[in-house]
Amino acid sequence: MLKKARQGWIWLAVLLVVFSIISYFSFSPQPKLYPSFVSDSPSPTGLKGFYTYLNKEMKAKRWNHSPEFLPKDQEKQLLIIAEPFNVPKSKQMQQYIDFIKAGNTILLLQNNPKGMFDVNIQPAEKDVSQNQTIKVYDQNKEVYKAKINSLIRLEPKPTDTILLHDTKGPVALKQTIGQGQLIVTVAPEWLTNKNILQHDHLPLVLHLLNETGTRSILFDEYLHGAESATSAWMVYPKWFILLLLQGIILTILCLWLQGKRFGPIFLPREATVRFSDEGIRALATWYIRGRRYHDSLVIQADFVKLLLQERWQVPYSREWKDASGFLERKWHGIKPAEIRSFLHGLTMVLEKEKISKQEYLHWSGRLNRLQKEVEQG
Repeated sequence: MLKKARQGWIWLAVLLVVFSIISYFSFSPQPKLYPSFVSDSPSPTGLKGFYTYLNKEMKAKRWNHSPEFLPKDQEKQLLIIAEPFNVPKSKQMQQYIDFIKAGNTILLLQNNPKGMFDVNIQPAEKDVSQNQTIKVYDQNKEVYKAKINSLIRLEPKPTDTILLHDTKGPVALKQTIGQGQLIVTVAPEWLTNKNILQHDHLPLVLHLLNETGTRSILFDEYLHGAESATSAWMVYPKWFILLLLQGIILTILCLWLQGKRFGPIFLPREATVRFSDEGIRALATWYIRGRRYHDSLVIQADFVKLLLQERWQVPYSREWKDASGFLERKWHGIKPAEIRSFLHGLTMVLEKEKISKQEYLHWSGRLNRLQKEVEQG
């Protein structure tokens, strides 16, 4: 036994050393990886610089919830969707459209907006170079210098307004939906930290923002995977989850070393039979099988009489039909007429030689209620 105990403690020490090593590497600082086009990302492909600028100059917030919760009854707002990771489902797309119809604006910046808001696209010419600086024109034919990585150009509808274009086709356009507007551009890279201050990217973005006419801005992070950030494990920090896992394993090991076992406890019959109510159960079974309902009811009524004498000072020698005066003073919540009816019916049943099972159950239940009233009062 002593040898086994020593072996158990040795294994426990080894596991503690392993946990300490794991904890050391878990707590050591690791470089954080940021996805692209996320508003809190300081990486070159993030949007933190532009978000910080808007947060100082205007009223900017991050939106991490489903589009069904977008506020539609407030002042006109702008929702910026920059290069979403996936195309929303049809139900969610309709919720974005309802947000626009309520008088708000969505600015969609996507390299290829196919499948988003029923936007039509067309391929640009094959000689477009992603590293080449090109000229972009606005509605007033003012010239801007910019880089556009997309090989897609927009195909405007008759009711659309072309906001920006180059020699290959429309780069940004505006649609009216209900009381609001949808602005689409194929150059989301203009917003990134590494490109926002290059060439005329910032003036181009501000030109699109001026078309919205709003100063309340939301950055959509729901389509960047924010919907999965509220899972049960993501709520807690990694160090807490690690300590919780280690605590569970250590608890199991301690219980194992102490010889604990799990499951139901079975006691031998000899340990409890002398303190059980087997005699009462056997007697009750005998009365039921012999249909001795009347005898059982007489015994129960006699027991209740003893309780009445002990608790309510009702003389035991008093017949049931003559005890109404005592019960009316003690039995609260019951009308005197009901008490007299109960005593009369009980007297009639007790005077019978035999009673049915239904009668027995009825009067036994009423006596049981009187017993509880006496014991509680």
